[in-house]
Amino acid sequence: MYQPRIAIPPDVSVAAFRRRSPGAGVIGLGGATMGTTWSARIVASRPVAELRAAIEQALDGVIAEMSHWEPASLLSRVNAVPIGDWHSLRADLAYVLDAGLTVARASGGAFDPATGTLVDLWGFGPAGRRATRPTREEIAAVASGCSAVERQGNRVRRTANVRIDLSGIAKGFAVDALARALLALGVRDFLVEIGGELRGEGMKPDAQPWWVDLEPPPGARLTPIRLALHGVSVATSGDYRRFFDADGQRYAHTIDPRTRAPLVNDVASASVIHAECMMADAWATALMVLGADQGMALAEREGLAARIVVRDGAGHREFLSSTLQAMLD
Repeated sequence: MYQPRIAIPPDVSVAAFRRRSPGAGVIGLGGATMGTTWSARIVASRPVAELRAAIEQALDGVIAEMSHWEPASLLSRVNAVPIGDWHSLRADLAYVLDAGLTVARASGGAFDPATGTLVDLWGFGPAGRRATRPTREEIAAVASGCSAVERQGNRVRRTANVRIDLSGIAKGFAVDALARALLALGVRDFLVEIGGELRGEGMKPDAQPWWVDLEPPPGARLTPIRLALHGVSVATSGDYRRFFDADGQRYAHTIDPRTRAPLVNDVASASVIHAECMMADAWATALMVLGADQGMALAEREGLAARIVVRDGAGHREFLSSTLQAMLD
């Protein structure tokens, strides 16, 4: 059994340690959302019904604005507006879209929030799965790319027949939304999670932080990295989560916007630790697409705490950014 390596974020709150309540209980809540599950562990300070209602209201709000699976969502309405026409955005959707566009520019298009039609074509969107690989002609005919998305104030418009798809960033934002909902109730010590993406605040009653292990790819025999999730978030992108088989080939759900096809490289997973789960979510996808060399270069340039795991023959090899390595030292 491997002894885990311990990662401590740089800003550990002394106030969180001092305010802890050694005899307090920890409430566990959970449910379904966004095609996956959510969970929360909360140091008890409010009634359970009130906590659950606040969490579910936050989740419903994210879906109502950002789900491209819900025909009535604000994002679906934006995608249905005639090409060239402007559409108003609410503040949260504008914030998430702008963050996605920022990561798209910084990653050279490895992350792109305007690949909805391409994702559908490959069978990973609302249009449903497919049994055969799209033809070259079908792929070439599909419009995609954030260069066809223009922002102005609280408005957005598409200049080509692209569809905005925030699935690579909205789940992380939803984790942040859960955290904000709890903080608004005066709850300061909790761990929240959606589909394996997590954010921790404060401490447990025993003065321990919320310990979580960076998610390893299946079968990887790597020494675990155990992170004190204290005022930070972590997200992992992996090629083992969703895929389809066609014509004897397995296609991962992550689309490389630059090749317009599912990702084909040796990266098994990419994890990013960040103050915002939204940004950890988007950066992890970008690093996954870029691969070890370019991904690590981007992580160093952006100061990201990141791990990239690649398949190396019959095993796995990991790459750690200097920011993450400093958390381990």
